[in-house]
Amino acid sequence: MNVRVRFAPSPTGFLHIGSVRTALFNWLYARHTGGTFVLRIEDTDTARNTEQSLRTILDGLAWLGLTHDEGPYFQSQRAAIYRQRVKQLVDAGMAYEREGAIRFKMTREPIVMNDLIAGKVTRELGDREVNDPDFVIVRSDGNPVFHFVNVVDDLEMKITHVIRGEDHLSNTPKHIALFRAFGVEPPKYAHIPMILNKDGTKMSKSDPDPVKARLASLTGYIEDGYLPEAVRNYLCLLGWSPKDDRQVLPIEEVIQKFDLPQVLRSNAKFDAAKLEWMNGQYINRLTGEELDRRVTGIPGADVAYRRRVLELLKSKVTLLKQFPERTKYFFTDDFPVEPVDAALLGKLADRYACVPTWDAASLEAGLKALATELGVKTGQLIHPCRMAVSGQTVGPSLYHMLEVLGRDRVLARLRKT
Repeated sequence: MNVRVRFAPSPTGFLHIGSVRTALFNWLYARHTGGTFVLRIEDTDTARNTEQSLRTILDGLAWLGLTHDEGPYFQSQRAAIYRQRVKQLVDAGMAYEREGAIRFKMTREPIVMNDLIAGKVTRELGDREVNDPDFVIVRSDGNPVFHFVNVVDDLEMKITHVIRGEDHLSNTPKHIALFRAFGVEPPKYAHIPMILNKDGTKMSKSDPDPVKARLASLTGYIEDGYLPEAVRNYLCLLGWSPKDDRQVLPIEEVIQKFDLPQVLRSNAKFDAAKLEWMNGQYINRLTGEELDRRVTGIPGADVAYRRRVLELLKSKVTLLKQFPERTKYFFTDDFPVEPVDAALLGKLADRYACVPTWDAASLEAGLKALATELGVKTGQLIHPCRMAVSGQTVGPSLYHMLEVLGRDRVLARLRKT
């Protein structure tokens, strides 16, 4: 079987992180099986659709590297197909008109489905449905409803596996009944459990807590300086596991191992701190050249110097947006300095002025030798030196920092105090 899966978002707002994971799992399954990943835009809600939302969806998927093989298809351009399919059901006696709407004759028998994640699910008619289980497929205004166009599109696009959020599980019996009415075997269904906040609440873009609301939208991660490969890696692990303790996994390995029966049945909890840690791991693996392409807001025209600065600081950073603030002292002498022993630092400046090779090893040896001569602990030189040249009490390795800053900057700052 040639596997065909689809991601079908509505362009009515920001791209929810749960929708992103759904897209990711569809993409992973398509890549794992050598199948086709279809992008379909469900844009029939003309009152809420916006061009900005569509752009957010397309840009977000591109940022994550979730390239589609077909599409995007737009439901708003497929009205003729829906009308023909409605007529097919009416002509076959499977649908009828009542009060201006077209209703589908729902089966009265229980529907049993074998979900690839949820397992065997039996849907019987509810008390309110016993006497009238039929449901509307075309509203009185002539617009077809979600259930109908969803099935028609999956049928027309030959979708073999529908991988979607668990909130759609209750809709699936209606969809199965529609497929069978068209004389077509339904696709295989796989309903992914929800992603919840760490406290167990639902992730929502309208959450009154602004921190939680921001976590629910992909846009926030892009703006805050997350790497797409880190976000993608973390979302892979929300509901799926490679069966070992590793957290940072190359996407090629995830594609090789990913399969739907491995998706966990329980809801996943989103841990923002873990994602930020993982992002730091990915940042630390980048070269200065790679970081220079991704980091914005760093001044200075000396590309080689800028890349050395980024390389030096990368192990201390977890978000790309942190680089400009944490690298300021490499590009300006205008920063506050706490009081230090100027005489002691003057002696260190004199010693450093005589260092033949300006590298970390020579600078470390020079400072330690001076400390021994003066009868002081190395810390009595290290901490004032760091303050004088950076205005910071903590940071990267002092000697490597001095090496990158360069002889002229360091000597000038040591003698300025």
